[in-house]
Amino acid sequence: MNVFKFGGASVKDADAVRNVTEIIRLFEGKKLLIVISAMGKTTNALELVVDALWKRNKSVFDEKIAELKSFHFTIADQLFPSSAHPVYQQLNEVFQALENRYQNEIPDHYNYEYDQIVSLGEVISTLIVEAYISMSGFASKWVDARRLIRTNNVFRDAEVDWKRTEELIRSTVLPAFEQADIIITQGFIGHTVELLTTTLGREGSDFTAGIFAYCLDAENVTIWKDVPGMLNADPKYFDNTIKLDKISFSEAIELSYYGASVIHPKTLKPLQNKNISLFVKSFVAPQAEGTEIQSSGAFDHLVPSFIFKVNQLLISFRTRDFSFIVESHLSDIFNRLSEIGAKINLMQNSALSFSILVDAEKVDIETILKTFRSDYEVRYNEGLELVTIRHYDQATIDRVTIKKDILLEQFSRQTARIVMKDK
Repeated sequence: MNVFKFGGASVKDADAVRNVTEIIRLFEGKKLLIVISAMGKTTNALELVVDALWKRNKSVFDEKIAELKSFHFTIADQLFPSSAHPVYQQLNEVFQALENRYQNEIPDHYNYEYDQIVSLGEVISTLIVEAYISMSGFASKWVDARRLIRTNNVFRDAEVDWKRTEELIRSTVLPAFEQADIIITQGFIGHTVELLTTTLGREGSDFTAGIFAYCLDAENVTIWKDVPGMLNADPKYFDNTIKLDKISFSEAIELSYYGASVIHPKTLKPLQNKNISLFVKSFVAPQAEGTEIQSSGAFDHLVPSFIFKVNQLLISFRTRDFSFIVESHLSDIFNRLSEIGAKINLMQNSALSFSILVDAEKVDIETILKTFRSDYEVRYNEGLELVTIRHYDQATIDRVTIKKDILLEQFSRQTARIVMKDK
């Protein structure tokens, strides 16, 4: 049995859904568990629905749902020959339930409401995709991840209860494979013990594929994307990128930790634990080799990899009495940062200061100043870039730092990290 994951771009319209079906045809005779994301930019659109509901803006709420309904029904109209197909009733039921939420009393818990609504993008997409796959002659079955992946009650970033999840998946999916060759389910979503819907964090569909593969002892996992595999740099920031044919789990985990966007960070560890290979392949050229992520590290050093983060904010803390920065200060600083939800990309300390680098769009500098100004002197630099280079040499460092002022550097045996700005 193999696990496939198709993201939003791979099911963004009717032609894309047809393409997914043709990819599946290449694996005819195999048992496939397929994880599907919301179509196109549906998750973003549903976030606007949540926002309108929370603000009690009925006109925007209705407008955004109408746009979503039109978008998905247009895709369905292009895929199914008759409006009498059962999928239309299923879609109408989902949208009716969504519209009815405005009449319900809203609990004082934004993240809860977010998960109940945004998760519907995956439900809608999988209903359409499974119906089309079935109509195309495959023995397929739709299963509900909201009843299979058990989590805690932390909405929008739920933690998986692995033991219970494995029990639920095996008891549901294995019998389903006796009736069908293809099982379609949703990425990104799970449920609490009270059967309340949760989500696993933005871009969590890769993680869902890893969860199902782990629980079902899959042969391998394939993430289908619009790139030929894992590249050594983001083409948005780097010319002449190189595809990494093979890398190890350890290397992929390092790259994802530093911010590489191809694979969700939580996806890799459960696969590594059971030595289940992960392939990153192109849905545009499905027969091309792609990238294989597996146990051996023999190929890791062959090509330097670059991870760029732009719009970075470098913040430095000093004690007001100019005393040394010691463990008690660091503990205090970390606790305050945790309370305001600041995520650190890089940190460095000296005798008298402690500095962190964060994504500027994910923090409010005024909140940070307010949080620390009573006990610390806080200074910051805006508009910076962070480049991380795995398997660096001087030539690669020179390449990325040309015409740049360097504010901070860190080097280990395998990794160089440089904070810089334009001259």
